[in-house]
This record gives sequence, structure tokens and C-alpha cells, in this order.
Amino acid sequence: MRSPSLNQGKRLGRSLVLAVGVALVAAACAPADQFPSEPGKGVDVGFLPSERGLTDHTSKVIDLWNGSWIAALAVGVLVWGLTIWCIVAYRKRKNDNELPVQLRYHVPLELMYTVVPILMIGVLFFFSSRAQGPITDVSATPDQKIEVYGKQWSWDFNYLTEDVHYSGDRVSLTGKPGVEETLPTLYLPVNERVEFTIKSRDVAHSFWIPAFLYKLDAIPGRENHFQVTPEKEGTYSGKCAELCGEFHSEMLFNVEVVDRATFDQKMNELRQAGQTGRLGDELNRQYNVAGATSGEGSQH
Repeated sequence: MRSPSLNQGKRLGRSLVLAVGVALVAAACAPADQFPSEPGKGVDVGFLPSERGLTDHTSKVIDLWNGSWIAALAVGVLVWGLTIWCIVAYRKRKNDNELPVQLRYHVPLELMYTVVPILMIGVLFFFSSRAQGPITDVSATPDQKIEVYGKQWSWDFNYLTEDVHYSGDRVSLTGKPGVEETLPTLYLPVNERVEFTIKSRDVAHSFWIPAFLYKLDAIPGRENHFQVTPEKEGTYSGKCAELCGEFHSEMLFNVEVVDRATFDQKMNELRQAGQTGRLGDELNRQYNVAGATSGEGSQH
């Protein structure tokens, strides 16, 4: 005959698992308007600094992120629920001095411990591959090709399709208003596929636009590629995501996703300024500090 404490422990464990499960389901099924998609503030976007439909990839990444968290929470609830249930149900009771049955192994249980994690990892791999495959696929013909050079501590942008370039200088962040407007700016045409070629002029950097939910390393002597189609106009922040030296924190840039007419205008401005052609590897290990006099801040 089972003791009352054992039955109470089982009921407590089942109630705990059920309560947390209901809370998770309720949160997942709640109307989207209860969780606004403002970047970083919505449950529906997993509090990521982005939104659905911002690029052709963000929805996939958000779904993968949210699904991974739901799966992790479900596993956590199960493990903690079973742990608490065992603590309550099989605790040592008063006047109970009998040693419980000792088991050296339990084959079905050990098989479950092996098979279940393999299945879980397989499912996670499947969904990760399905979401990340299109992001790393560069087989499509792009509308624009842009070559990005990371350098200490700024960025060069070669608009290869337009045959113009922009060279950024390191901007000293003073904390005063308006400094962010002097950062290097990368212009992208909305609803056009862009292929990025990521390179480095000196040390390891990482090209990251947080709102695009993707970053790619810039490694000396190596080219990395990815494609993306921005689908919403706006201004977004970019940064280096790899510790690259003293002024790593100032290696920022702006991203302007604009209509085609505005993009053409910006490209024409670069042409009129004489910034035609491509800045290549001949400039490696060189940089300038914005506002410095001639000869200051150059590194060779």
C-alpha cells in the first residue's frame, strides 16, 4: 500500500509540470498584438534586435530561436519536475530505517538516456540546417555585389556592381550628440539581393548587422560570403563583433536601406567625389583617424 506522502509527492510533481506547461502554451498561443515586434521588446521575436520580414532571413532565424527556447524550457520543466518529484516522493521519512532496493543498472532506463538525447540533437540539427541553409547559400545571382574590408578601426565598402567605393575613418566616440552621424554608412537598395564579400586588412574582425540577425568573420587572407535581401527601409546599426584591438568598441557603422532612387543618388555622389573603382589589398595595414591632420594616425 502506497503511503499518503508518496501520493502527495506524485500529485505535486504532476501539478508542477502541468502548471508550467500551461503557462508555456498560453504564452506561445497569445495574440501577437499582446507582444509588439518592436526590436528587442517582443516575445514573438524572442527579444531579438530585429523583426519579422526585415530581411528574407530574419523570420527563419526568429522561428529557430524561439523554437529552441521552447524546447529548452520544456526539457528544463521535465527535468526539474522529475527531480522535485523524486525529492518529495522518495525522501527519507521518520522512523524509516530500512535500506531501499539497490540497483547497479537499469537497461531500459539507460537506453532511454542514450536514445532521447540523440533524437533531441537530431531534431535541433534538422531545424537549424533548414533555417541556416538558405542564409549560407550564395548560388543565386545577386543584384548588387559589395566587398567589405574590416580594418583597425573602421570599414571600407566597395560597391562592385556600381564601380564606386567608400573608405571609412576611425571615428572617436565622444559621447556628444551627432557623432553617430559621422560613422561610415553602408547603403543597400530595398528588395534587392545583395552579396557581401567579407575581408580584413589587418587582424580578425567580424561584420555584424544585429537587425539582420547574422554576422560573418573577416579573416586576414580569407574571403567569406553571404547573401541577403533587405525588405524594409530604415536605418540600422552595424559593428565589429570580434575583439580587434584598442579601439574595437569604436568600430561602428550605419546601414541605410533605401529605395532604388536614393541608392542611385548616393552612388552618383561617390562618383562625383572621384571615389570610383575598387580599394584592394594594396591598402592593407593602413587606416586614418577622422579629423587627424595629414600623416597622423597612419599605420603601415
